[in-house]
Amino acid sequence: MSLGKRYNADWASILLGLGLGITAAVYIESTSTSDWSSVYSIINSLARIAAMLGAYFALVGLVLVSRIPWVERSVGHDRLVIWHRKLGPWSMYLITLHVVLVLIGYAGFDRIKLGVELWRMIRRYPWMLPAFVGFIFFVVAGITSYKKARAKMSYETWWTIHLYTYLAIALSFMHQVLTGPMFIGHPLATWYWKGLYAFAAFAIIVWRAGIPTMNSFKHNLHIESVVQEGPGVYSVIMKGRNLDKLKAQGGQFFSWRFMTRGHWWMSHPYSLSAAPTANYIRVTIKELGDHSRDVRNIKPGTRVFFEGPYGTFVANTSTRGHVVLIGGGVGITPLRALMEELDPTKVVDVIFRASRDEDLVLRKELDALADARGARVHYLVGSRKEHPMTAKYIMKYVPAFRDSDVYVCGPTPLVDAVHEAAVSCGIPKDRIHDEAFEFHNV
Repeated sequence: MSLGKRYNADWASILLGLGLGITAAVYIESTSTSDWSSVYSIINSLARIAAMLGAYFALVGLVLVSRIPWVERSVGHDRLVIWHRKLGPWSMYLITLHVVLVLIGYAGFDRIKLGVELWRMIRRYPWMLPAFVGFIFFVVAGITSYKKARAKMSYETWWTIHLYTYLAIALSFMHQVLTGPMFIGHPLATWYWKGLYAFAAFAIIVWRAGIPTMNSFKHNLHIESVVQEGPGVYSVIMKGRNLDKLKAQGGQFFSWRFMTRGHWWMSHPYSLSAAPTANYIRVTIKELGDHSRDVRNIKPGTRVFFEGPYGTFVANTSTRGHVVLIGGGVGITPLRALMEELDPTKVVDVIFRASRDEDLVLRKELDALADARGARVHYLVGSRKEHPMTAKYIMKYVPAFRDSDVYVCGPTPLVDAVHEAAVSCGIPKDRIHDEAFEFHNV
């Protein structure tokens, strides 16, 4: 990360911390000695603290991935997604803790069983049933976001479940402001809380829905053709107008929604596989799920809606005279696009690792680009054991690895291995640029 981005990220962290402090102050200001006068009072007080902090983290998580342009540019999409993923579990833990503690506290006061107390609360308290349903949605979305759970489901399933996070947070709002002691009789605190929800809703509606829809109509993007590049790998070439005004760069990605049966209802993140022009833009997709497997059947003329561009995996972040691009499988595609936009004075080495010769997609294009700019392309075909991405092995092909900017894209094990190799060579983190293929279209 550059010094400027680190500075902006620090300010973003301070702002989030300030909001957390205000949220805690809202609770402290509304509490009294009676809230801590007995065991069950203390349990209920802790439950309320957990609810406020958990809800705050959930709202922040939504704002982090709401695609606010100046936040994306200054902090970086990858860092925002990392923050989102780190806050998510804490939000779920705190809200779950709230539910457990409030049941124990109220059941203790009423001297009844937990199940009976839960049923009584759902029946008696306003908006409690929607809040409880929202809690169930939230927990399901949280559990399925863990890496091991995601690995066992398709992107389509994960994406659909993850949408319930938005519904879960919305369902809990009225319960909070109508029954929370922090808000009853405290108009300033109530307006603060309503403001947080209003800002999160505004960010999502404007930047995740409104502006992308307007841009999609403005640029009139349609499928021009679908071309097979290798076994199960297809390039989707799209034509539009004034695409240069998007200011997209090679290495960035968009969320694409192809307006045809089986595709229109959800978007998928795909990186550019060629530097965009004023009229054309291209992505290259590998068959990995229901959506990507059906891409080859999309007919020319199909309208395309999009969000983006996103990401800081771009050529102008390099600071050294030597650049190393390392790609695995279809992960070479954003690197191929990025390669077009690197300063022609830079020395470039490309390492392309694939399991089979037929997986070396876009090889002819890579060779042509390499010839045009004098770059070196190293094709490593075989298993991970044959081609371990250790510092020693990489330096067999790129002796100047230590003094390079490193860009890596591909499966997570490859990205992790290259990152470890670079760090072991003393390459600072701001010269290691990575993009892993994971579910990040949240």
